[in-house]
Amino acid sequence: MRVAAFVSLLLFSTAAHAQFDLQDAHTTADLRGIDSLGNGVAWASGTNGTVLRTEDSGFVWQLCAVPPGAEKLDFRGIQAFDNETAIVMSSGPGDLSRLYKTTDGCQTWKLVFNDPDKEGFFDSLNGDKFVLAVLGDPVRGVFPVFYSRDQGNTWSRFAERSLPAKSGEGGFAASNSLILEPRYTTELSVRFITGGTSGAYLHSPHWHWICDLARWQTYEAARLPMGGTEASGAFSIAMGCRESGFAERCPIVIVGGDYQMPNDQRATAIFGMIPDHSQNFSKFEAAKTLPHGYRSSVAYDPAHKTWITVGPNGTDISTDDGRNWRPLLPQAGEAPGTDQHWNALSLPFVVGPHGRIGKLRPDAFQ
Repeated sequence: MRVAAFVSLLLFSTAAHAQFDLQDAHTTADLRGIDSLGNGVAWASGTNGTVLRTEDSGFVWQLCAVPPGAEKLDFRGIQAFDNETAIVMSSGPGDLSRLYKTTDGCQTWKLVFNDPDKEGFFDSLNGDKFVLAVLGDPVRGVFPVFYSRDQGNTWSRFAERSLPAKSGEGGFAASNSLILEPRYTTELSVRFITGGTSGAYLHSPHWHWICDLARWQTYEAARLPMGGTEASGAFSIAMGCRESGFAERCPIVIVGGDYQMPNDQRATAIFGMIPDHSQNFSKFEAAKTLPHGYRSSVAYDPAHKTWITVGPNGTDISTDDGRNWRPLLPQAGEAPGTDQHWNALSLPFVVGPHGRIGKLRPDAFQ
């Protein structure tokens, strides 16, 4: 969905010290795409064809070459493989939804795919070197999902009839985190979340493969306790896996709310879990103590066993897998506002409007 930029940005000193140390991005673009690879490497993207890269944990953010013909595009998502290779996704009607790829550290770019549907609109890009997936807004009553198994060089569409959309349902292109880690083993799984007037859903299609041909497909659409208006629903999903004996337990947290009512706490966070040895989700429940407003992005920090979620009016954390949230506020004597005006997370980095980039401090949760 066409999420508008509705938050006015307050200006703060880049020397501020709080939960996030603010960094100089050398741009005034609104940023919604961020992908941190670790070891100091991260990529970010935003309006006006903007792509940024750092190789030193944000001490310097390099302003990349603008992809050809992308000067007016809104890059709402980016997926990186290493410090030289990344794919950036623009969101816009029809042909304005595109994917560009660089293999030389963003000196040059190649257009690798554009939305084939005139009514289409790319919402989210996610994946790894084995499989990538792109989700778009419904076209002719179905969700278009495109996938690549060669690091984004070529793209195919999943069977249209297998992904029905309800009237008024769609995805929110707010933080590039609608898709939950697509996987390819003996099957191809692309789970994604939605919102809108029909409510919010978790779609879980699985395509089973034999000799590289899709032989059969299973599909679930779980109703989530969120959404119900055009501007509300699920905006971001993340998984926090950890080993538990011989079984892997994977808590799931979903955040959202109503982006037109950023201070409304209702239906802003839910939690659930993948049962052991199963592809199916347990029932999702609303958080008992909610974040204090609409939240556009959520991530799990395994080092501190802490979930963090951000939005226009603040930052919240949870240490019990999304059941209870508390605000992460600047400490006494620190600059106000470093917890606010954020769009997307890829820890330790967070991005927002007007070139706003922050890095989570190691002591932020203490």
